[in-house]
Parts: sequence; C-alpha cells; structure tokens
Amino acid sequence: MTNERAAESGDTDIAYTYRPSIMGAPWEFKLTPHGIDWVVGSRSGHIPYRSVRRLRMSYKPMSMQTHRFVTEIWADDAPKLQIVSTSWKSMVELERQDKTYAAFITELHRRVASVGTPVQCLQGRSQVAYWPGLVVFIGVALALAATTARAVESGIFGAAVVIAAFLALFLWQGGNFFRRNRPGVYRVDEPPAELMPKT
Repeated sequence: MTNERAAESGDTDIAYTYRPSIMGAPWEFKLTPHGIDWVVGSRSGHIPYRSVRRLRMSYKPMSMQTHRFVTEIWADDAPKLQIVSTSWKSMVELERQDKTYAAFITELHRRVASVGTPVQCLQGRSQVAYWPGLVVFIGVALALAATTARAVESGIFGAAVVIAAFLALFLWQGGNFFRRNRPGVYRVDEPPAELMPKT
C-alpha cells in the first residue's frame, strides 16, 4: 500500500457547495478518499491530493457580507479552484456557511497533508497588493483624523461627530482586513485560525 492510499484509508466523502452569484451555477466540491471532485456548471474534474501544489487562505469581505473567507487551490492539470465561506441565497442576501466551510477546509488540509507531497501554503494577500494597500489605509485614516480635529477646532461639532464615527468604522473594518490578510506562509497541517470562521 502506498503512502497516499494508507493515508486515505477509512476516509469518507465530505461535500461543500456555495453559489458565487445569484445567477451563476453553484460550485460543488467533494473530498473523496482519492482526491477532490469538483463541479462548476457544465465543467467538472478530479484532483488527486498528491497533485495539489499551492493553497492560499484569505479574508475577503464584501459590502453585503463582511465575514467572508476564501481558500484557493492550485493543482497540476486543473484550473484554479476557489472555495468561499458565503453563498448567495437571494437577490439581496448572502448566507454565511461558517460551520460547513470550516469543517471542509480543515479536512481538506488534513488530507493534503497526509499524502506527504510538498505544498506551498500562503496566507493573506500577496506582498504586491498588501503593502501599498496598507499605506493607502493609513493615509486615509490620518486624513480623517485631521479633518475631525479641524472640525472640532472650528466648532463644527456635528460634523466632527459624524467624521469621527466614520473613522472608527473605517479603522475597525480596515484594521480587521489588514490584520487577517498579512502576507505569510503556514504549515499545511496547521491552517491559520484567523483565516477560518469561528464556529
């Protein structure tokens, strides 16, 4: 028995489905004893665990859903697959699937790790996107803080309160985004908790 078959013995199928858009086809994934089965509309395929070469976990909030996580998979002879923790439920509603997403991604990492093939595991955004974005974020925050101070000095307290409230929201959401998405690497058997929804 090979290392892969030994690692996979006794594993059961685990499925996960999400809809990336209200009009688009759902993305369906299944972890089988031998790899990842996927279906996207009329396209489908199978990726052996030993063929997975790179994984990336990140935090990608949307305007309608600020608690949204994404895992991307690159493998030999396969398109890039994207697994998202939310799913479109209606024209105006995105549904969180925290529990099933976390269970699926945890098991995905466990099965890929059990095969023993080297895998590059990345977390957060790329260096090229992250650091310029962080500089812009800090610049905007400082500008808002300065505007709030000028409004207070001018006695325009109503405007100061509104700007300060917006600044607080901006710092909370932006700070959370940059904290979670700091570029780095992780071990395939230890997916980062900050990039996994709490269940």
